Amino acid sequence: MQPTERPETLAVLTEWAADRHGKLPALRFKSGGGAWEEVSYEQLRTRVREFGVRLLSVGVRPDDRVAILAETRPEWTYAHFAVFAAGAVVVPVYPTAGDEEVEWVVKDSDASVVLCESAAQAKKIERLRPGLPGVRHVLLMTEGEEGSEGTEGGRAPEATPDTTPQAAADALLERSRGRASADLATIIYTSGTTGLPKGCLLTHGNLGAVQSATLPLIEAGPGDSTYLYLPLAHLLAQLIEFTTLIEGGELCFFGGKIENVVAELAEAKPTHLPSVPRLFEKVYSVVLSLAESQEGGRERFEEAVRIGVLAADGALPPELRDAYEEADKALYGLVRQALGGRVRWALTGGAPIAPHVIDFLRACGIGVYEGYGMTESAGVITLNHPGAVRYGTVGRPVEGCEVRIADDGEVLARGEMVFPGYHGNPAATRDAVDAEGWLHTGDLGALDADGYLSITGRKKDLIITSGGKNLTPSLSELALQQSRFVSRAVMVGDKRPYPVALITLDAEEIGGWATRKGVELTERPSQDPHVRALIQEAVDAANATSSRPARIRDFALLNEDFTVETGLLTPSLKVRRHAVTERYAELVEELYGRSGTRQPTGTHPEPTATTPPP
Repeated sequence: MQPTERPETLAVLTEWAADRHGKLPALRFKSGGGAWEEVSYEQLRTRVREFGVRLLSVGVRPDDRVAILAETRPEWTYAHFAVFAAGAVVVPVYPTAGDEEVEWVVKDSDASVVLCESAAQAKKIERLRPGLPGVRHVLLMTEGEEGSEGTEGGRAPEATPDTTPQAAADALLERSRGRASADLATIIYTSGTTGLPKGCLLTHGNLGAVQSATLPLIEAGPGDSTYLYLPLAHLLAQLIEFTTLIEGGELCFFGGKIENVVAELAEAKPTHLPSVPRLFEKVYSVVLSLAESQEGGRERFEEAVRIGVLAADGALPPELRDAYEEADKALYGLVRQALGGRVRWALTGGAPIAPHVIDFLRACGIGVYEGYGMTESAGVITLNHPGAVRYGTVGRPVEGCEVRIADDGEVLARGEMVFPGYHGNPAATRDAVDAEGWLHTGDLGALDADGYLSITGRKKDLIITSGGKNLTPSLSELALQQSRFVSRAVMVGDKRPYPVALITLDAEEIGGWATRKGVELTERPSQDPHVRALIQEAVDAANATSSRPARIRDFALLNEDFTVETGLLTPSLKVRRHAVTERYAELVEELYGRSGTRQPTGTHPEPTATTPPP
């Protein structure tokens, strides 16, 4: 296969793309009035140039670190490529991060400039300035509003008097053309589940290797539209941004409110939908809930999914053709329209997705492809794609990336996409990449005979019971979370005789179930015996798929879901396992105190619902 054409570095991407795609739409987003606006590739180049000149005017030098603190929005993209064009290094900061993490990322990265999306974010940085001696400028992404720009002297930055607009533009172009593959492009801080995040150094070459490997696999181009709601502070969203603009598609930004995503999809009509599993799982749950509101609806729903999967696999018997056409009118077509009517390629990553959700979307004619990677591998190691997919796996290694399984089951990867190391942390770098260039991912997995990779858990999350049994908590947690009534589940059991679980509820699904069943819940659903019985069914179903040592002996329902704000989720929505077990330590002890005689089935006496202490 011939390599797909791409720019030499990200510093020249918008120049390169404007020359090829011209007046085609590059970005689409909602204006303040709610109407959709478009920015062409030529206009994108102009805006990036203007932003880049602005950075040069405040003295940004090659290899300076520029932090971006903002939600996903068009200005993120302008700033992103402007920093690259100025020859500087992008340091994304999650807008949901707390003060400690924001201060750490900005200070540890040696950022000299911080770009903020709002005056509120700028004030946050100003509040932290005493601990950020290296920060010279705090700038707003958009000019013209009060407090939009600040420097140490409190004046808005201006170009030096002897610099004409043309000279400034020429200087920016010279800067961008001077960047090379080996130059540092970005420092992305991994939102680790323990401790402060580490800064992953990624070069233009690392990110270019991923583009070279994945562009031939993703069917996209002019006329296609990618809906983006994932945080651009995360590498996955950035890779989607790069790919879309290289291929000449349109990047469609969400309106800023996560609760409006599904409604916006119907308006935006994207062809490509990258997402975490949560969105797809919610669509599945809503449709199933609607089906269950009718007598016999669940059975009809499950039969429709079965027939749709047969059709997706090209194995639909002729006698089921009429049933398929009926299901297309009653179900498949409605789901496609709810997602805009054009989605043909959906990417999911960051967490495992339940097989029944993939089957549901496939039945509706929407291809869902799982991939696997980490920031240390520039975001990609393996990928399912239309040319090679095996559901239940995360795909085969992409071109230029080797994968092998170590003796202890850890997934190792090697290739040009593997990062050069952690910023200012040589010891952690040596732990991550060995002398032969193998990246130790920390994930456990297996390769099948055809080279497809399955991820089975995290090495550091292994639970070893007091009886010496090794348990992989993610397997049981995923099995529990296949229940649409369960939001999150955390298995506990290290150095204990058996595992128990802490479970949070999906309040919306619980409420809908209660309405359909005519059940009046108590003020706190986590204390309601009906809800307890409902979740017991989910636990029993999960236990039925587990080995006996891994079966959950008891569980507690929590009054709150895990959030970033409470410190129980990372900004990329991974569970901070240690923080959860620490927060609910008393509750865990209570579970073990009362569970000594319990059996891991649904046959034991119904307990009193357990909730966390106030």
